[in-house]
Parts: sequence; structure tokens; C-alpha cells
Amino acid sequence: MEQTASPSRPRDDLSQHLLDWYDRHRRTLPWRASPGAVADPYHVWLSEIMLQQTTVATVGGYFERFLGRWPRIEDLAAADLDHVLHAWQGLGYYARARNLHKCAQAVVADHGGRFPDEEDALRKLPGIGRYTAAAIAAIAFGRRAVVVDGNVERVMARLHRVTEPLPDCKSRLYDLADGHTPDDRAGDYAQAVMDLGATICIPKSPKCILCPAIDACDGRDIAETLPRKKPKAEKPTRRGVVFWLVRPDGAVLLRRRPERGLLGGMMEIPSSEWREGPVADVSIVAGESPVTLSDITEIPGLVRHTFTHFHLELTVTTARVDADPPEDCIWVPPDAFGDFALPTVMKKVVRHALGRA
Repeated sequence: MEQTASPSRPRDDLSQHLLDWYDRHRRTLPWRASPGAVADPYHVWLSEIMLQQTTVATVGGYFERFLGRWPRIEDLAAADLDHVLHAWQGLGYYARARNLHKCAQAVVADHGGRFPDEEDALRKLPGIGRYTAAAIAAIAFGRRAVVVDGNVERVMARLHRVTEPLPDCKSRLYDLADGHTPDDRAGDYAQAVMDLGATICIPKSPKCILCPAIDACDGRDIAETLPRKKPKAEKPTRRGVVFWLVRPDGAVLLRRRPERGLLGGMMEIPSSEWREGPVADVSIVAGESPVTLSDITEIPGLVRHTFTHFHLELTVTTARVDADPPEDCIWVPPDAFGDFALPTVMKKVVRHALGRA
């Protein structure tokens, strides 16, 4: 079995090489402070939350639109959650948007609008975990903090020839990153390693010949195979029935999902529970409609969507209804749907229903 290399280089030696490289080749990003300037903690935090599970190319426009609408954390804290969710559409993982809003309110209410500068205090805020707390502490406040994202894991795995697969080697990669993090300029160092992973030590066809750390890299001959990952389990398929309920004036019933759980707090076209196995008979699940139905018609075809952990297949049904909406529902004309935070899967339902109903 191939052995994992142990850290053998002086901490300041490699980190200084990377800092020198960063000073020459740093990326220009909307949220990144100019050389010599002090980073704005609000900008650092906002960008880090947006960048979770999302690419830099995607985030740029969202970041600038958020700042244009809510230039200070006090503005974001005072915003309506629906407006925040609406502005978040397209970034996915909507729990991040809910926690973003909660965090802004906590910083304003409990910290006078200023982010704490210590990792432990940052981690007590909604939506801020180990990585984000370290990133804010290092980049915004100059604290020595160990910042480890997917790019950093990849760089460490290749530098030290870590052949144990993820996620088993996560703590090992964190320790290696800790060993290289300098006491000074820890924020610049963290961004240097992330830039290296994003532009040179990339997942496929890494540009090793351009790497400032090539002479120190134990895994350069097998770089493209690292970090190794355990095979992913096959995603299950869940199925459900959507109720496209239309009032005589053409308005459609929308329902707000519970705050906790998948797509929490967002608006949806009401549906039955999403279950694994074959779809239940429409006449049986009709009882899960938010209003009583006397007649229901199935719209041909399926709406398909894939989430992180499962595939989803939805049968769309339609019915004419004239009733007061339940407490968590509202009647909305289809041409006003754009005013509400509808997740991507529900936008697919809308297109399917409008095209076939």
C-alpha cells in the first residue's frame, strides 16, 4: 500500500513561496481587498457564504447585486426574508440564505453591527461553521486561522501525497494545512492556497509546470488522482404529486414550506410528501392537498429534478378551486410569480403546468 508522506518542510519556507507567488498573481475578485487595504468583514462573510457549493464565476454578480441592495449589514438585517430569498434564487442551498439573514440580525443585535474577530465567537453566529469562521478571522481580521476548503484539501493532498480517500483523511489534511499556515499574513496565505487550487492545482490536468510549490510536491507524479474519494452511493429517487390549483380568476395557490428542512421558508406549488418507491395513486394522495378537491386531472408527463442526495420525479395534477387559502398559502396570478422566491424545481413545475394545463 502506498504510504502517506509526513510534513517535512519548514512552515515559513513553503508559505513564503506561496505568498510571494500570491503577491504577483492574486486574482482580482469583487469581495477581495486591494493589496495593502483592509478587508471589509461584511464583504468577506457575504462572499464566503455565497461561495459554499457555488463557483466564483457564479457568485460575482450575486455579490454585487446584494451589496447594491444591502450595502451594510444593518441593511441586510432589516430586509424582509422573502426579499433575501428572492435575491438568492439561482445560488441554491437556501438554508444559507435563511442563515445569512439570521446572522446579519444577530451581528446587529448582539454585536453592534460589527463581526467578532475571534473564531470561537464567529462560530456561535448562525450559518458560520469551522471553515467560514477561520476565513473571516484570517482574511478580515488578520488572525492566524487554518482555512481549509476543497481547494486547500486538494493542494495539501498533492503536496504530501495523501492517498487515503476523502472524507477519511479530512483531519489529516487539516493538520497539514495547519502546519503550513504562517503567523503573519495568514489571510493572504489562505487566499494564496485557494487561488493556487483554483487556477493551477486544479482537479483535472493540473498545471504543475507553473506551480510555485512544484519542488516541494511529493505527489506531482500522481497529482491528478489526488485527493482520492470514496465511491458515492447511488442516489435514491423520490416521487410526489403536485397540486396545481386554479381559482376562477386564474390565480394559482402557492404555499410556504416549513422553515426547517429542504427549501425551507420558500414558496412552492403544494404537493404530496416526496416518497421513495412508485408514485401513489393520484386519487389517494389527493387527500394531501391543502384544500379539499372534488375533481382532479393529471397533466401528462413528469417534472424531474436532482437534489444533492436524491432524484425527484413529480406528477402534476390540476383542479379548479374556489376557496379561502389555508394559513400558509396564498392565491397568486401566474404573472406575479416573479415576486416570490420559487426554487428551481418549482419553476420547472410552473413551466410544465402552464405549458400543458
